[in-house]
Amino acid sequence: MVPSLSLSSLSKARPPEFPTALGSACPPEENQTPNLLEATKSPANQKRNVDVQYSKVFHAMPSPDRAPSLLTPIGFSYYARTTFLQPSLYQTLLDRGFRRSGTLLYKPDQIAACCPHYTIRLDSDVFHASKDQRQSLNRFNRYILGDDYIKEAAKLYPKSRAHAKKRDTDFDLIERVHESEEEKLKTPPAPAHALKVTLEPDSFTNEKYVLFENYQRNVHREPPHRISRSGFKSFLCNSPLPRRKQAVDGREKHLGSYHQCYRIDGKLIAIGVLDLLPQCVSAVYFMYHESVHQHGFGKLGALREIALAKEEGYKWWYAGFYIHSCIKMRYKADYTPQYMLDPDSYEWNLLNDELKKKLDNKAFVSLSRERTSAQTAPTMPNRETIGVGSSSRAMDIWEETGDMVMEEDEDSDTDPPVPNPDAPLWERAMPGILTKDQLETGIDLDQIKLQIDGKIYDASMLVNWESSSIENPHSTKGVIAELVAAVGAEIGKEMVLTF
Repeated sequence: MVPSLSLSSLSKARPPEFPTALGSACPPEENQTPNLLEATKSPANQKRNVDVQYSKVFHAMPSPDRAPSLLTPIGFSYYARTTFLQPSLYQTLLDRGFRRSGTLLYKPDQIAACCPHYTIRLDSDVFHASKDQRQSLNRFNRYILGDDYIKEAAKLYPKSRAHAKKRDTDFDLIERVHESEEEKLKTPPAPAHALKVTLEPDSFTNEKYVLFENYQRNVHREPPHRISRSGFKSFLCNSPLPRRKQAVDGREKHLGSYHQCYRIDGKLIAIGVLDLLPQCVSAVYFMYHESVHQHGFGKLGALREIALAKEEGYKWWYAGFYIHSCIKMRYKADYTPQYMLDPDSYEWNLLNDELKKKLDNKAFVSLSRERTSAQTAPTMPNRETIGVGSSSRAMDIWEETGDMVMEEDEDSDTDPPVPNPDAPLWERAMPGILTKDQLETGIDLDQIKLQIDGKIYDASMLVNWESSSIENPHSTKGVIAELVAAVGAEIGKEMVLTF
């Protein structure tokens, strides 16, 4: 199997809806694939050439660190679809501001969006749980164990004075998250409830869907017509990230996508959907049954994921996008220390009170851009000066931790303008995108490899390649250039494109 990066046609006028449209974009069928080397020789082929310009499949060179992705620029983000994505490559994309939702990868445009999304991560090695977080975990453990067990176990298995003193003064997160698990307990006596937490493949089961349906309907308040087995499968099951064990930095780790399942007395009551990558635990989604709402499972799930990152050597916990203007998202900053990815430089900055104050005062914040502006005082692009097309509805995204990004009405006066789809990606003022100069000097687009009918060609061998321009985002050269501008030169140089 040849790993790949791919670009597929999706409507540029409107972002895809989640999760029901996740499978809507497909590459052309094999028997319809044109030979681009001869694509302009007849009217029929000319028409087919236009179709190809909107539906391209880009394959990366055979490498264990590269995987297939379907990419297209739409609205406020740069999108990608993938059918097979190596965890190491996804880690690189995360650190360039991408996230995934099912098979869809997307990189938000923080300037054009009404509510900018920022990538954040937490260092599990120096995480300090707040009083509220500690109390939530302690209360849950007491509920699982029960007062009778706690009293009787204290008599049967007394702790040393030193251990008891340390427990009173130090909060050991790893110890506490495992404290009430059935397999960790000394018996007799029997606890009040049996808690079991397992890391399982992200495959579909009816048991998991029943929990998902309950969470979406009763906690998320989703209408029944928007909850479906197909949506659950495409959004939260059968991830494009392959599962395996692999030695990373001398330590064997689980890599790929998993469901961390919580069961109380044999009943599945919560699932954390996780992407385990070489250097992080990435939270995709978290759901729980309405019957355990009082236990604060949002906090419990986050604490266990942070503990997993620390215990198994992943170090970083990625909590999904942080939207400072969304009150329901502010809780992510309660887990400290959090670092926010600079949209321009891809540097990590501590999400402290000073940075939060900047986010209070303006939607788009880039400390690297501010430093550059202080030195050169350039003209700062804004929503009024960016080239725009017609207005459209904002994207209805399923946020990784279970929060819906608000869906704005088409007639809303606050809708930001949609970037002009006829302008190249680097002219839309989207942060973190390679400039035209960087593309022309940092990578030779002529030398990008194409796989056609099983053979490898240079992109320069395509008909009309020399006469086409990267300034035309609808041309083959323009689409390839935008792809490289979004994913970066490191990945771009290794790509092989197939049509």
